[in-house]
Amino acid sequence: MPAVLIERQEQAVTIQLTIPLSRSLLATEEAIQQALNDAGVLATAEALQQFDTDGSPLLFGQTAWTSKGQEPKAYQCPYGEVVVARHLYQTAQGGATFCPLEQDARILLSATPRFAKQLSHKYAEMSGGKTVADLASNHGRAVSLAFVQDVAEAVGSVAQAKEETWHYQTPRLPQAVRTVSVGLDGTCTLLVEDGGRQVMVGTISLYDSQGERQHTIYVGATPEYGKATFYQRLQREIEHVQQLYPQARLTGVADGAKDNWDFLGQYTDDQAVDYYHAAGYVRLAAHAAYPRQRAEREEWVTHWCHRLKHERGAARAFLGELDTLAAKELSETVRAGLEKARTYFGNHHHQMNYAERLAAQLPIGSGVTEAACKTLVKQRLCKAGQRWKEAGAGIVLSLRALSYTAGRWEQFWAKVDRYGFTMAA
Repeated sequence: MPAVLIERQEQAVTIQLTIPLSRSLLATEEAIQQALNDAGVLATAEALQQFDTDGSPLLFGQTAWTSKGQEPKAYQCPYGEVVVARHLYQTAQGGATFCPLEQDARILLSATPRFAKQLSHKYAEMSGGKTVADLASNHGRAVSLAFVQDVAEAVGSVAQAKEETWHYQTPRLPQAVRTVSVGLDGTCTLLVEDGGRQVMVGTISLYDSQGERQHTIYVGATPEYGKATFYQRLQREIEHVQQLYPQARLTGVADGAKDNWDFLGQYTDDQAVDYYHAAGYVRLAAHAAYPRQRAEREEWVTHWCHRLKHERGAARAFLGELDTLAAKELSETVRAGLEKARTYFGNHHHQMNYAERLAAQLPIGSGVTEAACKTLVKQRLCKAGQRWKEAGAGIVLSLRALSYTAGRWEQFWAKVDRYGFTMAA
């Protein structure tokens, strides 16, 4: 027996459910889910009606809009399809129509706001096909792949459109913020038309006085935006964080292209190249020190990595060691590795003050940013067989950046609830 509406009051509805019980708890739970969905459809239909007008004319500026009468429309909510008769408005000149119910209820396409929130969050985490399967299996909701993709694209478009004007609060942190660390890097994803293209990822991490990370803000952009736009977005986030924590030390940690360092040099007080990349070049150079003696080579790597991390001026001393090794007779392969290490340390030894940074409780690794490349990009955009159009990849990346930055997903939807999709877009 389906759910039955028993009573409707001004601010509440009463619904009666009848749930069949069986000797299979799984079957009973499925019946409970269906009954709750039936009740949800009834309650949503009643809730939607309170956002409709009584059909009176509306005036926007000097333009009058009159109702064409109530026409039925099917809306998709978390519990099922809801058909509601609502007023459609039009001017005396004809043309486009306007539905007050859809604006005031925050309908997106034909999805209710909570369903749009659910769909876009799932789509940010899994493929469209898996989202459809998840909704059917775990929520008793049958929707088409096209509907999921359209709603997720619309939500992501709103997120992108409001990047400049919507600011988000940092969650309440257990400790005071002493250091703000900025990192950025690029990783590749496959596009339908252009093949492998670079996707930019940035992180802004907040650290306490003991060097413990308290919070991280994620920023990502597909090639569609270009690096200039990505840098603008990251800059806005940095400036916003600076306003929140004006006394915090602003530092940059990265390992990448020269333009990344050019950016960090403009917006941070000091910069450091990732220690673990530096250690990788130590290991590469070790073959020049001990081409055949593996045990001695490992001891040499441990010795220099320890010095590099804990001894002031060790990077310059190591560069001198590399110059000494260059005078040896080496195989072509070993010499090529040595020259890579010499170039790397020659370019970055001034950014390897790890002992000083550790003493000041500053980060020395770019692991947060590298993890963000995997989390934001690789885990969703680089699955086997996937190729993306630039717009679609940008939508998913925007949704994931919101979702993975603690507190922002709920704040984004609170702003949608306040301002609406029409004004946001």
